[in-house]
Amino acid sequence: MVGSAMGMSEKNGAAEILIGDLDPNGVFLESLSNGVDFDGEHHAELKQNGKREIVLGRNVHTTCFTITEPDANDESTGDKDAYMASVLARYRKNLVERTKHHLGYPYNLDFDYGALGQLQHFSINNLGDPFIESNYGVHSRQFEVGVLDWFARLWEIEKNDYWGYITNCGTEGNLHGILVGREVLPDGILYASQESHYSVFKAARMYRMDCVKVGTLTSGEIDCADLKLKLLANKDKPAILNVNIGTTVKGAVDDLDLVIQTLNECGFSNDRFYIHCDGALFGLMMPFVKRAPKVSFKKPIGSVSVSGHKFIGCPMPCGVQLTRLDHINALSRNVEYLASRDATIMGSRNGHAPIFLWYTLNRKGYTGFQKEVQKCLRNAHYLKGRLLDAGISAMLNELSSTVVFERPRDEEFVRRWQLACEGNIAHVVVMPNVIQEKLDDFIAELTEKRSTWYAEDKDQPPCLAAELGKENCACKLHRT
Repeated sequence: MVGSAMGMSEKNGAAEILIGDLDPNGVFLESLSNGVDFDGEHHAELKQNGKREIVLGRNVHTTCFTITEPDANDESTGDKDAYMASVLARYRKNLVERTKHHLGYPYNLDFDYGALGQLQHFSINNLGDPFIESNYGVHSRQFEVGVLDWFARLWEIEKNDYWGYITNCGTEGNLHGILVGREVLPDGILYASQESHYSVFKAARMYRMDCVKVGTLTSGEIDCADLKLKLLANKDKPAILNVNIGTTVKGAVDDLDLVIQTLNECGFSNDRFYIHCDGALFGLMMPFVKRAPKVSFKKPIGSVSVSGHKFIGCPMPCGVQLTRLDHINALSRNVEYLASRDATIMGSRNGHAPIFLWYTLNRKGYTGFQKEVQKCLRNAHYLKGRLLDAGISAMLNELSSTVVFERPRDEEFVRRWQLACEGNIAHVVVMPNVIQEKLDDFIAELTEKRSTWYAEDKDQPPCLAAELGKENCACKLHRT
């Protein structure tokens, strides 16, 4: 888990929690698979120890906007208003520039919610259970349940058979799904591929669950042969599984049907396993990809989560979490203070988010999302082709719009384009707002920079066969 102060290691099929001190100004070290020279001599020293620096972002205290106290003797607020206006104007200019050079994180920045501006004057809070009103009347439950019903149809579960809510982010969806699994199977072991989102392992730490990391294929997909070995080693304990509908770095989709088949082959009946599907990005995209496998409650899954600020394009972090109604009683409690029930992670929830989601789902509908998915996949293939033509190692999974490629050597370039990196690789997530002209600008700048990074024959790009597969590696050894 890159950039985390806590890690997990597997020990006798259980999770061992490793705790270290966090230095907010420090760097983290991870195993080095290939000797990419980022820092010259300093990097060479780290390489000898089998470690590589992970560069953290700047400490925000060095760039924060200060809050000034008004002068008690000054009755005029003009100077204060002028100061705040100038700060906000500069901040908006920065947002415009940073949005223009955003490629590494899966956020759809192509949206217009001007029609909802009239609602910003209200404190909308969906306290407690979405299906049971509380005493607080300024809520948006009618929008929230409408959004949940839409996703219930998408994931094929009847209205009377599901329970869910609009979460504050995708991580909360994972925390909730795994918590439901833990409550349904209290002595269950959590299984997750090593390329699962960090929130899955955060959940294991928070809930003090035994956690087994499962190996992955080169694509990033869970290795069901390794899963089988680890399930058989713990046959006496129920299994709680996290299945990735698009991994964080490589965009790989775990084979849900093969995971279920593996469980059955290992002797796990449906009442001895619980599957949570982390569909943060691709949980909404996959239903609109031809020949893509289905994520459906008609299969023996327990819950599905998706992010609302990713493919949908909500301006604030949010998400959708659905589970089976018969599971939720293990969590749900009556709360007199609210005059409602509650089975959510967070008590207070953003009441504006369901309205934004409802608005977009109504405007775009299935047809609109299908067009956007096709556009993203088309542009992702375009980017991969341009990278390979430029002699840059690149990979694109079949069901994905995440293009993985050789990590740029210059951290300033990484920050400028806001690339997500791990080890020797980086990725671009092609979203609806990422048009070909933007990709062309990125490629032009990358190839220009790269010509200086590898100006001499002795300084060659790294071999990425282990990370991306030989067929996608453009190093000197594998170049065709």
